[in-house]
Amino acid sequence: MKNTIYELKTFLILWSTQSLSQLGSAMTNFALTLWLYQKTGSALQTALLSICSYAPYVIMSIFAGTLSDRWDKKKVMLICDTFAACCSLFVLVLLKTDRLMPMHMYVLNAVNGLMNTLQQPASDVSMTLITPKKHYQKTSGLRSFSNSLVTILNPVLATALFAFAGMEAVIYTDLATFGAAFLALLLFVRIPGIKREAKTKRTHFFTEAKAGLSYLRSHSLILVLILFLASVNLVASAFDAVLPAFVLPRKNGGEGVLGIVTSCAGIAMLSGSLITILLPPPKDRIRVIYLTMLFSLSTENFLLAFTGSPIWWCLGQIIGWMPVPIMNANLDVILRSTIPADMQGRVYSCRNTLQFFTIPIGFFLGGLLVDKFCEPLMAASASGGLLTTLFGSGKGSGAAMMMFFLGIAGTLICLGFGKILKGYIYKDKTD
Repeated sequence: MKNTIYELKTFLILWSTQSLSQLGSAMTNFALTLWLYQKTGSALQTALLSICSYAPYVIMSIFAGTLSDRWDKKKVMLICDTFAACCSLFVLVLLKTDRLMPMHMYVLNAVNGLMNTLQQPASDVSMTLITPKKHYQKTSGLRSFSNSLVTILNPVLATALFAFAGMEAVIYTDLATFGAAFLALLLFVRIPGIKREAKTKRTHFFTEAKAGLSYLRSHSLILVLILFLASVNLVASAFDAVLPAFVLPRKNGGEGVLGIVTSCAGIAMLSGSLITILLPPPKDRIRVIYLTMLFSLSTENFLLAFTGSPIWWCLGQIIGWMPVPIMNANLDVILRSTIPADMQGRVYSCRNTLQFFTIPIGFFLGGLLVDKFCEPLMAASASGGLLTTLFGSGKGSGAAMMMFFLGIAGTLICLGFGKILKGYIYKDKTD
Protein backbone atom coordinates (compact mmCIF):
# COMPACT_ATOMS: atom_id res chain seq x y z
CA MET A 1 0.00 0.00 0.00
CA LYS A 2 2.76 2.43 0.99
CA ASN A 3 4.64 1.55 -2.17
CA THR A 4 1.56 2.25 -4.30
CA ILE A 5 1.03 5.64 -2.65
CA TYR A 6 4.68 6.50 -3.25
CA GLU A 7 4.46 5.52 -6.93
CA LEU A 8 1.30 7.59 -7.32
CA LYS A 9 2.49 10.54 -5.24
CA THR A 10 2.66 12.99 -8.13
CA PHE A 11 -0.64 11.80 -9.55
CA LEU A 12 -2.38 12.10 -6.17
CA ILE A 13 -1.16 15.68 -5.74
CA LEU A 14 -2.31 16.72 -9.21
CA TRP A 15 -5.57 14.78 -9.10
CA SER A 16 -6.65 15.97 -5.65
CA THR A 17 -5.85 19.66 -6.19
CA GLN A 18 -7.30 19.78 -9.71
CA SER A 19 -10.46 18.05 -8.46
CA LEU A 20 -10.71 20.64 -5.69
CA SER A 21 -10.34 23.44 -8.23
CA GLN A 22 -12.94 21.75 -10.45
CA LEU A 23 -15.36 21.77 -7.51
CA GLY A 24 -14.74 25.47 -6.89
CA SER A 25 -15.33 26.37 -10.54
CA ALA A 26 -18.49 24.26 -10.69
CA MET A 27 -19.82 25.97 -7.55
CA THR A 28 -19.31 29.38 -9.13
CA ASN A 29 -21.11 28.32 -12.32
CA PHE A 30 -24.05 26.93 -10.34
CA ALA A 31 -24.29 30.00 -8.11
CA LEU A 32 -24.16 32.32 -11.13
CA THR A 33 -27.12 30.41 -12.57
CA LEU A 34 -29.06 31.03 -9.36
CA TRP A 35 -28.02 34.70 -9.27
CA LEU A 36 -28.95 35.34 -12.90
CA TYR A 37 -32.35 33.65 -12.64
CA GLN A 38 -33.11 35.68 -9.51
CA LYS A 39 -32.26 38.87 -11.38
CA THR A 40 -33.99 38.11 -14.71
CA GLY A 41 -36.52 35.32 -14.14
CA SER A 42 -35.67 34.22 -17.67
CA ALA A 43 -34.90 30.62 -18.61
CA LEU A 44 -33.30 31.78 -21.88
CA GLN A 45 -30.93 34.29 -20.28
CA THR A 46 -29.92 31.67 -17.72
CA ALA A 47 -29.41 29.04 -20.44
CA LEU A 48 -27.11 31.42 -22.34
CA LEU A 49 -24.54 30.94 -19.56
CA SER A 50 -24.22 27.27 -20.49
CA ILE A 51 -24.37 28.05 -24.22
CA CYS A 52 -21.37 30.37 -23.89
CA SER A 53 -19.48 27.71 -21.93
CA TYR A 54 -20.16 24.91 -24.42
CA ALA A 55 -19.74 26.85 -27.67
CA PRO A 56 -15.91 27.09 -27.47
CA TYR A 57 -15.74 23.36 -26.72
CA VAL A 58 -17.80 22.52 -29.78
CA ILE A 59 -15.83 24.83 -32.03
CA MET A 60 -12.32 24.17 -30.73
CA SER A 61 -12.37 20.56 -29.49
CA ILE A 62 -11.46 19.27 -32.95
CA PHE A 63 -8.16 21.18 -32.66
CA ALA A 64 -7.59 21.13 -28.89
CA GLY A 65 -5.93 17.71 -28.87
CA THR A 66 -3.48 18.72 -31.58
CA LEU A 67 -2.64 21.98 -29.82
CA SER A 68 -2.11 20.13 -26.58
CA ASP A 69 0.26 17.67 -28.27
CA ARG A 70 2.36 20.54 -29.58
CA TRP A 71 2.51 22.63 -26.41
CA ASP A 72 4.04 22.04 -22.98
CA LYS A 73 1.35 20.37 -20.85
CA LYS A 74 2.21 22.05 -17.56
CA LYS A 75 2.37 25.51 -19.09
CA VAL A 76 -0.98 24.98 -20.82
CA MET A 77 -2.62 23.97 -17.53
CA LEU A 78 -1.07 26.86 -15.59
CA ILE A 79 -2.05 29.45 -18.21
CA CYS A 80 -5.60 28.12 -18.60
CA ASP A 81 -6.10 27.98 -14.81
CA THR A 82 -4.83 31.55 -14.50
CA PHE A 83 -7.19 32.88 -17.16
CA ALA A 84 -10.11 31.06 -15.53
CA ALA A 85 -9.20 32.53 -12.13
CA CYS A 86 -8.97 36.01 -13.65
CA CYS A 87 -12.48 35.57 -15.00
CA SER A 88 -13.78 34.68 -11.52
CA LEU A 89 -11.89 37.65 -10.06
CA PHE A 90 -13.40 39.96 -12.67
CA VAL A 91 -16.90 38.73 -11.79
CA LEU A 92 -16.15 39.42 -8.12
CA VAL A 93 -15.01 42.99 -8.86
CA LEU A 94 -18.10 43.69 -10.97
CA LEU A 95 -20.32 42.18 -8.30
CA LYS A 96 -18.79 44.24 -5.49
CA THR A 97 -19.17 47.45 -7.54
CA ASP A 98 -22.75 46.52 -8.49
CA ARG A 99 -21.86 46.57 -12.21
CA LEU A 100 -22.31 42.87 -13.02
CA MET A 101 -24.59 42.40 -16.03
CA PRO A 102 -25.63 39.30 -18.00
CA MET A 103 -23.42 40.29 -20.93
CA HIS A 104 -20.33 40.29 -18.70
CA MET A 105 -21.18 36.80 -17.53
CA TYR A 106 -21.67 35.50 -21.07
CA VAL A 107 -18.28 36.80 -22.24
CA LEU A 108 -16.48 35.49 -19.17
CA ASN A 109 -18.17 32.09 -19.46
CA ALA A 110 -17.03 31.91 -23.10
CA VAL A 111 -13.44 32.61 -22.03
CA ASN A 112 -13.74 29.97 -19.30
CA GLY A 113 -15.14 27.50 -21.81
CA LEU A 114 -12.20 28.09 -24.15
CA MET A 115 -9.72 27.60 -21.32
CA ASN A 116 -11.40 24.36 -20.26
CA THR A 117 -11.35 23.13 -23.86
CA LEU A 118 -7.60 23.68 -24.09
CA GLN A 119 -6.84 22.44 -20.60
CA GLN A 120 -8.77 19.16 -20.72
CA PRO A 121 -6.57 17.28 -23.22
CA ALA A 122 -3.43 18.66 -21.54
CA SER A 123 -4.67 17.43 -18.17
CA ASP A 124 -5.68 14.02 -19.55
CA VAL A 125 -2.27 13.47 -21.15
CA SER A 126 -0.48 14.72 -18.03
CA MET A 127 -2.33 12.22 -15.85
CA THR A 128 -1.17 9.47 -18.20
CA LEU A 129 2.45 10.66 -18.23
CA ILE A 130 2.79 10.77 -14.45
CA THR A 131 1.06 7.43 -13.83
CA PRO A 132 2.81 4.04 -14.10
CA LYS A 133 0.92 1.77 -16.54
CA LYS A 134 0.17 -0.83 -13.86
CA HIS A 135 -1.89 1.78 -12.00
CA TYR A 136 -3.99 3.00 -14.96
CA GLN A 137 -7.13 1.24 -13.77
CA LYS A 138 -6.80 2.59 -10.21
CA THR A 139 -6.27 6.17 -11.37
CA SER A 140 -9.11 5.95 -13.88
CA GLY A 141 -11.41 4.86 -11.08
CA LEU A 142 -10.23 7.72 -8.87
CA ARG A 143 -10.88 10.28 -11.61
CA SER A 144 -14.34 8.89 -12.26
CA PHE A 145 -15.06 8.97 -8.53
CA SER A 146 -13.94 12.60 -8.16
CA ASN A 147 -16.06 13.68 -11.15
CA SER A 148 -19.13 12.07 -9.60
CA LEU A 149 -18.32 13.60 -6.22
CA VAL A 150 -18.07 17.08 -7.78
CA THR A 151 -21.46 16.57 -9.41
CA ILE A 152 -22.95 15.58 -6.03
CA LEU A 153 -21.31 18.22 -3.83
CA ASN A 154 -21.31 21.18 -6.20
CA PRO A 155 -25.02 22.12 -6.12
CA VAL A 156 -25.38 21.43 -2.39
CA LEU A 157 -22.34 23.47 -1.32
CA ALA A 158 -22.96 26.23 -3.86
CA THR A 159 -26.59 26.61 -2.77
CA ALA A 160 -25.67 26.66 0.92
CA LEU A 161 -22.93 29.26 0.46
CA PHE A 162 -25.09 31.34 -1.87
CA ALA A 163 -28.07 31.31 0.50
CA PHE A 164 -26.18 32.08 3.72
CA ALA A 165 -23.17 34.13 2.60
CA GLY A 166 -23.99 35.38 -0.90
CA MET A 167 -22.42 35.17 -4.34
CA GLU A 168 -19.17 36.72 -3.19
CA ALA A 169 -18.47 33.89 -0.74
CA VAL A 170 -18.83 31.34 -3.55
CA ILE A 171 -16.30 33.19 -5.70
CA TYR A 172 -13.85 33.53 -2.79
CA THR A 173 -14.08 29.75 -2.34
CA ASP A 174 -13.44 29.26 -6.06
CA LEU A 175 -10.35 31.49 -5.93
CA ALA A 176 -9.02 29.65 -2.86
CA THR A 177 -9.33 26.26 -4.61
CA PHE A 178 -7.61 27.70 -7.67
CA GLY A 179 -4.72 28.96 -5.52
CA ALA A 180 -4.21 25.52 -4.00
CA ALA A 181 -4.27 23.81 -7.41
CA PHE A 182 -1.99 26.39 -9.06
CA LEU A 183 0.69 26.25 -6.34
CA ALA A 184 0.60 22.45 -6.20
CA LEU A 185 1.05 22.18 -9.97
CA LEU A 186 3.76 24.87 -10.06
CA LEU A 187 5.84 23.66 -7.12
CA PHE A 188 5.25 19.95 -6.63
CA VAL A 189 4.34 18.42 -9.99
CA ARG A 190 6.82 17.63 -12.74
CA ILE A 191 5.29 16.42 -15.97
CA PRO A 192 7.70 14.53 -18.23
CA GLY A 193 7.81 15.43 -21.90
CA ILE A 194 6.80 13.07 -24.69
CA LYS A 195 9.69 11.64 -26.68
CA ARG A 196 9.18 12.10 -30.39
CA GLU A 197 11.02 10.80 -33.36
CA ALA A 198 13.17 13.47 -34.92
CA LYS A 199 11.88 12.65 -38.38
CA THR A 200 8.24 12.76 -37.38
CA LYS A 201 6.45 15.24 -39.57
CA ARG A 202 3.65 17.26 -38.06
CA THR A 203 0.46 17.36 -40.04
CA HIS A 204 -1.82 20.36 -40.41
CA PHE A 205 -4.81 20.71 -38.11
CA PHE A 206 -7.26 20.44 -40.98
CA THR A 207 -5.50 17.38 -42.35
CA GLU A 208 -5.97 15.59 -39.04
CA ALA A 209 -9.60 16.69 -38.81
CA LYS A 210 -10.25 15.47 -42.36
CA ALA A 211 -8.71 12.08 -41.54
CA GLY A 212 -11.05 11.69 -38.55
CA LEU A 213 -14.12 12.66 -40.58
CA SER A 214 -13.12 10.30 -43.40
CA TYR A 215 -12.92 7.43 -40.92
CA LEU A 216 -16.42 8.20 -39.61
CA ARG A 217 -17.87 8.33 -43.13
CA SER A 218 -16.50 4.88 -43.87
CA HIS A 219 -17.69 3.34 -40.57
CA SER A 220 -21.43 3.93 -40.49
CA LEU A 221 -22.09 2.22 -37.13
CA ILE A 222 -19.83 4.66 -35.29
CA LEU A 223 -21.31 7.61 -37.18
CA VAL A 224 -24.91 6.55 -36.48
CA LEU A 225 -24.15 6.09 -32.76
CA ILE A 226 -22.59 9.57 -32.62
CA LEU A 227 -25.57 11.16 -34.41
CA PHE A 228 -27.95 9.30 -32.09
CA LEU A 229 -26.17 10.66 -29.01
CA ALA A 230 -26.05 14.13 -30.57
CA SER A 231 -29.86 13.96 -30.78
CA VAL A 232 -30.02 12.73 -27.18
CA ASN A 233 -27.79 15.63 -26.11
CA LEU A 234 -30.18 18.05 -27.80
CA VAL A 235 -33.02 16.88 -25.54
CA ALA A 236 -30.84 16.50 -22.44
CA SER A 237 -29.38 20.00 -22.71
CA ALA A 238 -32.85 21.48 -23.23
CA PHE A 239 -33.85 19.67 -20.03
CA ASP A 240 -30.88 21.24 -18.20
CA ALA A 241 -31.94 24.68 -19.45
CA VAL A 242 -35.51 24.15 -18.26
CA LEU A 243 -34.73 22.64 -14.83
CA PRO A 244 -33.93 25.92 -12.97
CA ALA A 245 -37.07 27.55 -14.43
CA PHE A 246 -39.03 24.46 -13.33
CA VAL A 247 -37.78 24.22 -9.73
CA LEU A 248 -36.90 27.75 -8.56
CA PRO A 249 -40.31 29.50 -8.90
CA ARG A 250 -42.49 26.56 -7.75
CA LYS A 251 -44.25 26.56 -4.41
CA ASN A 252 -42.36 23.42 -3.37
CA GLY A 253 -39.13 24.56 -5.03
CA GLY A 254 -36.46 27.20 -4.41
CA GLU A 255 -32.67 27.31 -4.33
CA GLY A 256 -32.18 24.56 -1.77
CA VAL A 257 -34.47 22.18 -3.61
CA LEU A 258 -32.69 22.86 -6.92
CA GLY A 259 -29.39 22.05 -5.24
CA ILE A 260 -30.72 18.73 -3.92
CA VAL A 261 -32.42 17.79 -7.19
CA THR A 262 -29.28 18.57 -9.17
CA SER A 263 -27.03 16.62 -6.79
CA CYS A 264 -29.26 13.55 -7.33
CA ALA A 265 -27.82 13.36 -10.85
CA GLY A 266 -24.35 12.88 -9.37
CA ILE A 267 -25.61 10.23 -6.94
CA ALA A 268 -27.29 8.44 -9.83
CA MET A 269 -24.12 8.59 -11.96
CA LEU A 270 -22.06 7.17 -9.11
CA SER A 271 -24.58 4.38 -8.57
CA GLY A 272 -24.74 3.68 -12.29
CA SER A 273 -20.94 3.39 -12.42
CA LEU A 274 -20.99 0.77 -9.65
CA ILE A 275 -23.77 -1.15 -11.44
CA THR A 276 -21.70 -1.07 -14.63
CA ILE A 277 -18.76 -2.68 -12.84
CA LEU A 278 -20.95 -5.48 -11.43
CA LEU A 279 -22.90 -6.25 -14.61
CA PRO A 280 -21.60 -8.96 -16.98
CA PRO A 281 -20.81 -7.94 -20.57
CA PRO A 282 -24.07 -7.75 -22.55
CA LYS A 283 -24.67 -9.84 -25.66
CA ASP A 284 -25.86 -6.81 -27.64
CA ARG A 285 -24.10 -3.56 -26.71
CA ILE A 286 -25.89 -1.56 -29.40
CA ARG A 287 -29.29 -2.55 -27.99
CA VAL A 288 -28.14 -1.58 -24.48
CA ILE A 289 -27.11 1.88 -25.72
CA TYR A 290 -30.43 2.89 -27.22
CA LEU A 291 -32.62 1.13 -24.62
CA THR A 292 -30.86 2.87 -21.70
CA MET A 293 -31.37 6.23 -23.38
CA LEU A 294 -35.02 5.41 -24.15
CA PHE A 295 -35.61 4.56 -20.50
CA SER A 296 -33.76 7.68 -19.33
CA LEU A 297 -35.41 10.28 -21.56
CA SER A 298 -38.94 8.91 -21.35
CA THR A 299 -39.19 8.38 -17.60
CA GLU A 300 -37.37 11.44 -16.23
CA ASN A 301 -39.11 14.10 -18.31
CA PHE A 302 -42.62 12.72 -17.74
CA LEU A 303 -42.05 12.26 -14.00
CA LEU A 304 -41.09 15.90 -13.61
CA ALA A 305 -43.80 17.17 -15.97
CA PHE A 306 -46.71 15.63 -14.08
CA THR A 307 -45.58 15.83 -10.44
CA GLY A 308 -45.30 18.69 -7.98
CA SER A 309 -43.23 17.11 -5.22
CA PRO A 310 -39.44 17.43 -4.82
CA ILE A 311 -39.35 13.74 -3.89
CA TRP A 312 -40.63 12.83 -7.34
CA TRP A 313 -38.23 15.31 -8.96
CA CYS A 314 -35.29 13.66 -7.19
CA LEU A 315 -36.56 10.24 -8.19
CA GLY A 316 -36.83 11.42 -11.79
CA GLN A 317 -33.22 12.64 -11.73
CA ILE A 318 -32.00 9.33 -10.30
CA ILE A 319 -33.95 7.26 -12.83
CA GLY A 320 -32.86 9.50 -15.68
CA TRP A 321 -29.15 9.63 -14.89
CA MET A 322 -28.44 6.14 -13.53
CA PRO A 323 -28.49 4.49 -17.01
CA VAL A 324 -25.99 7.01 -18.43
CA PRO A 325 -22.78 5.32 -17.13
CA ILE A 326 -24.09 1.99 -18.46
CA MET A 327 -24.57 3.55 -21.88
CA ASN A 328 -21.16 5.26 -21.75
CA ALA A 329 -19.36 2.04 -20.80
CA ASN A 330 -20.86 0.11 -23.72
CA LEU A 331 -20.21 2.95 -26.15
CA ASP A 332 -16.61 3.19 -24.94
CA VAL A 333 -16.06 -0.54 -25.57
CA ILE A 334 -17.41 -0.25 -29.12
CA LEU A 335 -15.33 2.82 -29.93
CA ARG A 336 -12.06 1.58 -28.43
CA SER A 337 -12.31 -1.88 -29.96
CA THR A 338 -13.41 -0.63 -33.39
CA ILE A 339 -11.22 2.44 -33.94
CA PRO A 340 -7.47 1.73 -34.41
CA ALA A 341 -5.29 3.20 -31.66
CA ASP A 342 -3.40 5.44 -34.09
CA MET A 343 -6.72 6.93 -35.28
CA GLN A 344 -8.47 7.37 -31.94
CA GLY A 345 -7.21 10.87 -31.20
CA ARG A 346 -8.39 12.27 -34.54
CA VAL A 347 -11.66 10.35 -34.55
CA TYR A 348 -12.43 11.29 -30.94
CA SER A 349 -11.84 14.97 -31.73
CA CYS A 350 -14.34 14.79 -34.59
CA ARG A 351 -16.70 12.78 -32.43
CA ASN A 352 -16.63 15.45 -29.70
CA THR A 353 -17.62 18.14 -32.19
CA LEU A 354 -20.39 16.08 -33.84
CA GLN A 355 -21.78 14.61 -30.62
CA PHE A 356 -21.78 17.79 -28.54
CA PHE A 357 -22.60 20.55 -31.06
CA THR A 358 -26.29 20.07 -30.23
CA ILE A 359 -25.78 21.01 -26.56
CA PRO A 360 -25.66 24.80 -27.07
CA ILE A 361 -28.61 24.47 -29.47
CA GLY A 362 -30.57 22.50 -26.88
CA PHE A 363 -29.90 25.06 -24.14
CA PHE A 364 -31.04 27.86 -26.46
CA LEU A 365 -34.20 26.11 -27.63
CA GLY A 366 -35.12 24.98 -24.12
CA GLY A 367 -34.81 28.47 -22.66
CA LEU A 368 -36.46 30.15 -25.65
CA LEU A 369 -39.50 27.85 -25.78
CA VAL A 370 -40.11 28.16 -22.03
CA ASP A 371 -39.92 31.97 -22.06
CA LYS A 372 -41.70 32.68 -25.34
CA PHE A 373 -44.21 29.84 -25.71
CA CYS A 374 -44.81 27.57 -22.70
CA GLU A 375 -44.96 30.12 -19.86
CA PRO A 376 -47.18 32.60 -21.80
CA LEU A 377 -49.48 29.74 -22.83
CA MET A 378 -49.83 28.50 -19.24
CA ALA A 379 -50.34 32.05 -17.96
CA ALA A 380 -53.27 32.46 -20.38
CA SER A 381 -54.79 29.05 -19.53
CA ALA A 382 -58.00 28.95 -17.57
CA SER A 383 -57.80 27.76 -13.99
CA GLY A 384 -59.10 24.22 -13.69
CA GLY A 385 -58.64 23.57 -17.40
CA LEU A 386 -56.80 20.63 -18.96
CA LEU A 387 -53.40 22.33 -19.09
CA THR A 388 -53.46 23.58 -15.49
CA THR A 389 -54.71 20.18 -14.34
CA LEU A 390 -51.76 18.50 -16.05
CA PHE A 391 -48.96 20.99 -15.39
CA GLY A 392 -50.15 23.18 -12.50
CA SER A 393 -50.46 26.95 -12.45
CA GLY A 394 -48.23 29.95 -11.86
CA LYS A 395 -44.64 30.50 -12.94
CA GLY A 396 -42.89 27.19 -13.51
CA SER A 397 -45.95 25.47 -15.01
CA GLY A 398 -44.70 26.37 -18.49
CA ALA A 399 -41.42 24.64 -17.69
CA ALA A 400 -43.45 21.56 -16.64
CA MET A 401 -45.18 21.64 -20.02
CA MET A 402 -41.77 21.84 -21.71
CA MET A 403 -40.68 18.74 -19.77
CA PHE A 404 -43.64 16.92 -21.31
CA PHE A 405 -42.63 17.96 -24.83
CA LEU A 406 -39.04 16.87 -24.15
CA GLY A 407 -40.29 13.48 -22.97
CA ILE A 408 -42.14 13.00 -26.26
CA ALA A 409 -39.15 14.21 -28.31
CA GLY A 410 -36.69 11.98 -26.45
CA THR A 411 -38.93 8.93 -26.81
CA LEU A 412 -39.40 9.45 -30.56
CA ILE A 413 -35.65 9.99 -31.10
CA CYS A 414 -34.75 6.78 -29.29
CA LEU A 415 -37.42 4.72 -31.07
CA GLY A 416 -36.37 6.12 -34.46
CA PHE A 417 -32.66 5.48 -34.00
CA GLY A 418 -33.46 2.13 -32.39
CA LYS A 419 -34.97 0.97 -35.69
CA ILE A 420 -31.87 2.14 -37.58
CA LEU A 421 -29.43 0.55 -35.13
CA LYS A 422 -31.22 -2.80 -35.31
CA GLY A 423 -29.64 -3.15 -38.75
CA TYR A 424 -26.12 -3.19 -37.29
CA ILE A 425 -24.30 -6.09 -35.65
CA TYR A 426 -21.40 -5.68 -33.23
CA LYS A 427 -19.50 -8.44 -31.46
CA ASP A 428 -16.81 -8.00 -28.83
CA LYS A 429 -13.36 -8.92 -30.07
CA THR A 430 -11.70 -11.71 -28.14
CA ASP A 431 -7.99 -12.12 -27.58
